[in-house]
Amino acid sequence: MDLRIDMPLILLLLLPLLIYFGWTYWRERQRLKKSHTIVLLIRMLAVGCLVFALAGPYLLLPIKEEQIVYLVDRSASMNGTEDEMVQFIQDSLQAKKDEQLAGLYSFSSTLQTEAILTKTLKGVPKFTEIKATDQTNIEQSLQLATGIIDPKKATRFVLLTDGNETKGNALDFATKFKGSNISVDVVPFSQPVVNDVSLKSFVSPQVAYVGEQQQLVTEVHATTAGQGELLLYENDELIHREPVELAEGTNMFTYKHAATGEGLVKYEAVVQVGQDAIFENNKLTSVTMVQSEPHLLIVNGYETASPIAAALGQQSIAYDVKSPESLPNELSSYLQYNAIIFDNVPGHLVGEAKMSVIEQAVKNFGVGFAMVGGENSFGLGGYFKTPIETLLPVEMEIKGKEQLPSLGLVIVLDRSGSMSGSKLELAKEAAARSVEMLRDEDTLGFIAFDDRPWEIIETGPLNNKEEAVDTILSVTPGGGTEIYGSLAKAYENLADIKLQRKHIILLTDGQSQPGNYEDLIEQGKDSGITLSTVAIGQDADANLLEALSEMGSGRFYNVIDEQTIPSILSRETAMISRTYIEDNPFYPILYNAGGWNTLFANGVPQMNAYIGTTAKQGATVVAESEKEDPVLAQWQYGLGKTFAFTSDSTGKWAGDWARWQNWGPFWQTLISQMLPSYNDVAYDVRIESDGSFMITDPTNEAAFLDIVAVNEAGEELDTQLETISASQVRAVVQADPGLIFFRIADEKETIYQAGLSVPYSAEYELLPANDKLIEELTEQTGGAVLKEPQEVFRDFTKQGADRQNIATWLLLAGMLLFFIDITIRRFGWNFLTKPKKKEQLVENHPVQAEDTNVAQLLKGMKKRQ
Repeated sequence: MDLRIDMPLILLLLLPLLIYFGWTYWRERQRLKKSHTIVLLIRMLAVGCLVFALAGPYLLLPIKEEQIVYLVDRSASMNGTEDEMVQFIQDSLQAKKDEQLAGLYSFSSTLQTEAILTKTLKGVPKFTEIKATDQTNIEQSLQLATGIIDPKKATRFVLLTDGNETKGNALDFATKFKGSNISVDVVPFSQPVVNDVSLKSFVSPQVAYVGEQQQLVTEVHATTAGQGELLLYENDELIHREPVELAEGTNMFTYKHAATGEGLVKYEAVVQVGQDAIFENNKLTSVTMVQSEPHLLIVNGYETASPIAAALGQQSIAYDVKSPESLPNELSSYLQYNAIIFDNVPGHLVGEAKMSVIEQAVKNFGVGFAMVGGENSFGLGGYFKTPIETLLPVEMEIKGKEQLPSLGLVIVLDRSGSMSGSKLELAKEAAARSVEMLRDEDTLGFIAFDDRPWEIIETGPLNNKEEAVDTILSVTPGGGTEIYGSLAKAYENLADIKLQRKHIILLTDGQSQPGNYEDLIEQGKDSGITLSTVAIGQDADANLLEALSEMGSGRFYNVIDEQTIPSILSRETAMISRTYIEDNPFYPILYNAGGWNTLFANGVPQMNAYIGTTAKQGATVVAESEKEDPVLAQWQYGLGKTFAFTSDSTGKWAGDWARWQNWGPFWQTLISQMLPSYNDVAYDVRIESDGSFMITDPTNEAAFLDIVAVNEAGEELDTQLETISASQVRAVVQADPGLIFFRIADEKETIYQAGLSVPYSAEYELLPANDKLIEELTEQTGGAVLKEPQEVFRDFTKQGADRQNIATWLLLAGMLLFFIDITIRRFGWNFLTKPKKKEQLVENHPVQAEDTNVAQLLKGMKKRQ
């Protein structure tokens, strides 16, 4: 047991109190009686108790139980050492004492439990699967482990690691253990030395010009001499393949290449060998800004040649024509273009993942975008509530919905077990979007089926959209798949309702028992019911679903990419009302036609048709119809300029516009207004050794730059900016290994693009154990570097203790002493003995004559007793 005080300086208050009481005693010592001296001592004790209580005294009571916590590093750099670590732990547990608790935890980027802290741990359980092994975070593992233990008990953390941390700082956190009863022991392990070839660096010029010879420099490190193969890619296309001789150590290879790509061009280097310990360190990427003339991407939704390309002719801006299905997934593939045109492109052939990447290219990198109308575009293309609708100057909804025919829609959704996960979630989201597109007076039904139909929303008027959406989103996966009964229920519900349009959408990823579908659908046709089907995944019965859609006069969608499901249902919901297409010939009315006036100097040609949309607030309508619907609209979205041309490019809808002498110049004018304004200032962007990025502005206005980082998937990354000087800004970006793109814009919103490669984690480098960190960590915490298993359970130098605060008891004691002091001063020292003297008077002295009445009273009391 040990007595300690938190604030010992408060005890100095005892000095003036002792002086005061000492002086009082000395001054009054002649007159003080023995009783007065005792009262003075009581008062001194009371005041002393209060002062000691204020100083925060406590007792440390020893705790015999001790805690040993194993922390096993299972990151990628520890591959091949697990059996050895398990054997070490197993051998060490033989020395465990009965009163000692032991627990086993493993970590890489975070901590997970293998065996809880207990006295009964005798062996090593089978380790659970660990998913992310690309980081070693010793600091976080120690931090989480301190939340598991009892801080009152003596604790020893036993780290089994190579000490090569790639995240966090264990030494900084370990300073918190100073003065505590926690120590850290380390058992060093390292990956066995094997044959490994790794790419240390891959460098391409930051800026180049089309046709310029660029040097692509690759640095390869080999643990042993041997042969390998070096492959170089430009925008994922192989441009060079060469066998190489690898010497032990560092090998440098240089390849000269004339860039054929434009804009931000991605280069990738890959080294291959016969036997390699770590494959993750065999690939690196680099990005070069290849400056050239503007480049356009036309996404053609027609099966024939692109009408826009034909209108532009050969002597125009350089362009590429792609089909919707061939659009890339990576942001780098879009940043090589200055503008993108979607010409009658159905949304379900693009998918929302690619739409999100395009939206980032427009918003943060200034890529221009235009959508051109047609039967598969705008609302009829399924773009309602998609990233493409977000960036356009028009909404897919149309004014005058009261003129639409009465609609009835029943969605039949497969909720079987095979739909669980992203398929069901996307299907529910798609159904919810369809509900939002309906009017309040429209009819809605929703049936979810597994081995039987479940009528989630009874077919009837849509009175509460929000409630219907919440109900749909709450559906959970169930059992098997039975289509016919659910489809029959949908037909039955719609049959007797009087509506101008009745439509069923069936979504499933499985197969069902046979049923009399032909009779069911024929009867439905008599009631004006149409049917569209969606086959999700390769296991769906595509043949049956396609046949059903043909019989039901609807459309069939074979979905491989689940991301396209929302666009399909949006398109289907729009398609059941063909009034989205305005097909009465008219002459568009021009407004705000700056830059367009010269084209229409001789008048505006007649137009046959367009798709109805609604201009967004803030958009500029250049041309509109007689019904005040936008025909040509534009606005600024982020750094990009976007346009909506709601007629088509073939002439079927555009009418006289396609035969107009300025038809080609019209498209050239549209494209020129879409092009971004790029900054001529070459900002220098470099990656630092700590993983941050340093951006240098030669104009010394770094503090005013707007900087955004985006990854290949089009996701905006969390970026923290720190101004270092007038010319430099540090950007700390939370990014996984791979390509990231910087958009740098000044106050005038002129744009500079740069791409950099975040190399693979240091976890995939073949490194020896970090002896320096291991030694400092053990010295700082009072631990040891262990060599033998039995050392784990050696005697502790510091024992655990339970802190017992005694301030409350001292306060109570002080209060009691003050009460005694007050009592004595109020009643006198002899008040305790007075009752005793009165009894003696009654017993020892005879009753006087004048007290006869009292004597008689006492005599009567004795008789009663």
